[in-house]
Amino acid sequence: MAEFINILIPIGMAAVAIVLLLGIWNMFRNGPANRSQLLMRWRVGLQFLVVVLVMGGLYFFGSGN
Repeated sequence: MAEFINILIPIGMAAVAIVLLLGIWNMFRNGPANRSQLLMRWRVGLQFLVVVLVMGGLYFFGSGN
């Protein structure tokens, strides 16, 4: 299970970066404001998921020292 979380965390971080870049790109090319809002909401949700994964991994699989 620890290996699974260790794989999911970088994937989640990459997803956050991709959504962030898409939102910034949409904003700079004067794309629809609704799309920028939607992308930023997705980014916040993905960030929350990654933080939960990191904290859960530390809680369940961190060293007990």
